[in-house]
Amino acid sequence: MRVSGFTFIRNAVKYDYPVVESIGSILPICDEFIVQVGNSEDQTRQLIESIGSPKLKIVDSVWDEKLRTGGRVLADETNKALRSVSATSDWCFYLQADECIHENDLPAIKAGMEKYKDDSRIEALLFNYRHFYGSYDYVGDSRKWYRREIRIIRNNIGVSSYKDAQGFRKDGRKLKVKLLPVTVYHYGWVKPPDRQQAKQLDFNRLWHDEEWIGKNVVPGDEFDYSQIDSLAPFTGSHPLTMQKRISQKNWKFSFDPGQKKIGLGAKTLRSIEKHTGWKPGEYRNYKLIR
Repeated sequence: MRVSGFTFIRNAVKYDYPVVESIGSILPICDEFIVQVGNSEDQTRQLIESIGSPKLKIVDSVWDEKLRTGGRVLADETNKALRSVSATSDWCFYLQADECIHENDLPAIKAGMEKYKDDSRIEALLFNYRHFYGSYDYVGDSRKWYRREIRIIRNNIGVSSYKDAQGFRKDGRKLKVKLLPVTVYHYGWVKPPDRQQAKQLDFNRLWHDEEWIGKNVVPGDEFDYSQIDSLAPFTGSHPLTMQKRISQKNWKFSFDPGQKKIGLGAKTLRSIEKHTGWKPGEYRNYKLIR
């Protein structure tokens, strides 16, 4: 079995992306890793080169500014990276630059790829998600956070990135997937407040015009993490690749998990999910095969 990892990145230093940690978290089970490096304003390419792995293949890219509406440029860059994957690979393992996998989950991921390698019904593998917010000590637990997404796709079957690169489809239809008992650690909402504010301003321009940004993005030099509806304490362990970054955290964020800013309806729906595993009204960009 051959596995290709792939991702895209731009301005990793400027916006403090844990992209080195992300790549390092799955590199042990990949035979190659494609990194689509966009035209950056910082030392992103040098940062990726510093990984120093012979498995790494860096592909330089210029983002198509005409595709900024709706975040489509993110899917375009994902597809560019996917096109650079070796044709001999069985699986393509996608992680975004702010996502990591715990080393304890690598055996289960590898076993899942082995199990379904020759089962042509299964087009992709689905992962659970854990979304950190504000600091490495809290995770989002309201309905606003997506709980699952495709992160491994079968190679050479015509799959492409969908919309703003959250998931994948084939000829516009949802992929048939199997859920693996593993978790993506998503750190996109854990950055120094000044870097988070800069990132929000920049990335919102991939979806909205300046008028919308002026009305909806709170001005200031630092992002206000306090404006969140509901969080829960994180009591597990982080991936080893993240340990150094976590130890260097230099800002403070605290939250009272008892202070939930959600209405009665949302509380009812969350209770249903907690007790049954069913999430009413959940958006699913995949077809789960039981």
